[in-house]
Amino acid sequence: MIRVLLADDQSLVRAGFKALLDAQPDIAVAGEAADGEEALLRVRELRPDVVLMDIRMPLLDGLAATRRITGDTELKDVKVVMLTTFELDEYVFEAIRSGASGFLVKDTEPDELVRAVRTVVEGDALLSPGVTRRLIAEFAARSKQPAAADALARLTEREREVMALVGIGLSNEEIARRLVVSPLTAKTHVSRTMVKLGARDRAQLVVLAYESGLVRPGWLG
Repeated sequence: MIRVLLADDQSLVRAGFKALLDAQPDIAVAGEAADGEEALLRVRELRPDVVLMDIRMPLLDGLAATRRITGDTELKDVKVVMLTTFELDEYVFEAIRSGASGFLVKDTEPDELVRAVRTVVEGDALLSPGVTRRLIAEFAARSKQPAAADALARLTEREREVMALVGIGLSNEEIARRLVVSPLTAKTHVSRTMVKLGARDRAQLVVLAYESGLVRPGWLG
């Protein structure tokens, strides 16, 4: 059973998400929070698998709350998905850099929300890949020059190739087709690359691909 914590200051939003998620046979809403401080307390108390975290909340915003969650080694298994009203929210890129596993717009289709929760628990794909990679490219284009790529030195040539393909938004199945290998082999390469780089999940691997200069804005074809 996938346990979810809903953190949003709008009770109607929480109620709608709760009704949808609780109707799934493999998902249960473990708790709710109306602000960032309460979200931190509930995460530490309930240890959910996934937190659906609104970016803008009183007392402590979702970005700060996410940093505290992802920075706590005792909560390393908790995945955070940011909720935003706009696709290109100025805070989303920073949230992913801080350890969030992805984001969803609040008016997302019900099926997509359910699929996203399952996906992020599996750690097998970046949420909303088309939108997310556009957002990352947008903010990467405004950032300073890529940092030194020392971290990439520990990767094999194939792992660098796989990381670049992850960076442009390809799924494991798409990577497998591009490299003419099995999906399991592609997934193994992705997993090993994340371990070597200390990436919390696939979303952070995308960010690292940009920040290291392995992928540059505009390489989305």
